[in-house]
Amino acid sequence: MYTLRMAKRMLFETNKRLLWKLFWNLGVKGARSVLAHKRRMRKGQFFPPFLYVSVINSCNLRCQGCWVDVAHKQQTIDLEAMNKLITEAKQAGNTFFGIVGGEPFMHPELFDILAAHPDVYFQVFTNGQFITKEKAQRLFELGNVTPLISVEGNEIISDERRGRGDVLNKTLEGVQNCLDANVMTGVCTSLCKTNIDDLLTEQWVDRLIEMGVLYTWFHVYRPMGPDAMPELCLTPEQQRQAREFVVDMRARKPIIIIDAYYDGAGQALCPAANGISHHINPWGDIEPCPIVQFSQESIHSSEEDDRTLFEKFTQSEFLADFRTLAQETTRGCIVLERPELLQQVVEKHDAKDSTARGTALQELKSMVPRTSQYHPGHEIPERNLYYRLAKKFLFNDFGVYEGHDHSGTAAPYIVSSEPALRANGAASQAGGCCGTEQSADAGCCGGGENLVTLGMEDPKDSDT
Repeated sequence: MYTLRMAKRMLFETNKRLLWKLFWNLGVKGARSVLAHKRRMRKGQFFPPFLYVSVINSCNLRCQGCWVDVAHKQQTIDLEAMNKLITEAKQAGNTFFGIVGGEPFMHPELFDILAAHPDVYFQVFTNGQFITKEKAQRLFELGNVTPLISVEGNEIISDERRGRGDVLNKTLEGVQNCLDANVMTGVCTSLCKTNIDDLLTEQWVDRLIEMGVLYTWFHVYRPMGPDAMPELCLTPEQQRQAREFVVDMRARKPIIIIDAYYDGAGQALCPAANGISHHINPWGDIEPCPIVQFSQESIHSSEEDDRTLFEKFTQSEFLADFRTLAQETTRGCIVLERPELLQQVVEKHDAKDSTARGTALQELKSMVPRTSQYHPGHEIPERNLYYRLAKKFLFNDFGVYEGHDHSGTAAPYIVSSEPALRANGAASQAGGCCGTEQSADAGCCGGGENLVTLGMEDPKDSDT
């Protein structure tokens, strides 16, 4: 039933030219780029087939827990630099680029960037408020772009989460403009304690389908940056609820639901650990992922470093050591689970703080280990055959975790007692391992269960 309903939506609700762009640029050529990545890995070369590029730091919103320097002087990656970046990446077989920010639609040359490369596919992470009818029509004309528009709750919660007024109505107007223009449109949510009850529901998924939204993505809020707000973190039970919900909806609803932190068998993975994805910030600094705001290399050429983009990625000792640390320590997020080990890698390579605020190292030092998407013994396999097959061949750990025993290093095992934290050089976990108060007799994550029950899935919070 799911297959027939999804096929019907694709055939009758989508523009055939845009559907072809999606199938060819992202589907066929994207699969080729992943296979090329796997071949390079066998030679010890890591060049990510999927690059996420923050083209601007500015944003019209002030979201809770945002780690991007949105209030600082505007910085953009200009058209010339983006053209060079994309051209060099295409030479390595890349055909997919995630465009993030800040708010990408505030970039004065965004449409020029998108138009310059009709042979690749772009996903633009946005709050949708700058997508007018005219801009939506322009996206349709380009055909190789999908906006992923974030909705963060009902009217009250959206304003609270986003730091501005009337956010939901303005965002939904942008969504509707895209749908009216027949643009392939996605809607995402950063799940946290204040919005999970409203949006992690079958009713919300049904509403998205009725609107004509093609795909959705449920992130999980991660406490990062100068104002991390760990009180918004989901409880372990809610984290598991989110994973179960996604797997269930995939098997029953005619809408594509993305995730980036589990393979087909439900095992956790990190897209930076297997090298499938890395991040470039608005200053052009090459980072392991958006929340690891440290760098040794830049996309910009200089007298000191005129290497190609491929050489910078494949020869980076900092990126290589980050991947090794992530692979050997946990299947989850190394930043959340073992920040003190990441600090050692940063200091070993004297990696620069790639933020405008200049406080990333202090923020890292103040973090306490907490669980992420890794919950051994409680894997939830994909129930949809197509998702499971796609992940088997194109999205899994690619063998990078083989031979590594995480039972003594991953957060589910080390945050069970305060002495364990001290032994690993971290601070007291007064707020609990998941950002919530816990009673001493309930264990770190409540319920009296072993810590291996935990999980948190998410690439990023907000449009940034």
